[in-house]
Amino acid sequence: MDRLRLRELKARAKRRFGSSTGNRTMAAEARTEEAEAKLLRTKDEIMETAKEIRREYGGRR
Repeated sequence: MDRLRLRELKARAKRRFGSSTGNRTMAAEARTEEAEAKLLRTKDEIMETAKEIRREYGGRR
């Protein structure tokens, strides 16, 4: 399991805990962390795809 997936799961658990205890601040903070982890994971996937395309087609950019 990669670090970003683990970060996303941790944020999801924190969000659920915040919601179940009524701690709205914690739940909101966890939603932000979860969204950030998803964005970073998407960025990594895009960068990896770009690397594959460069390798396959020989581009330098």
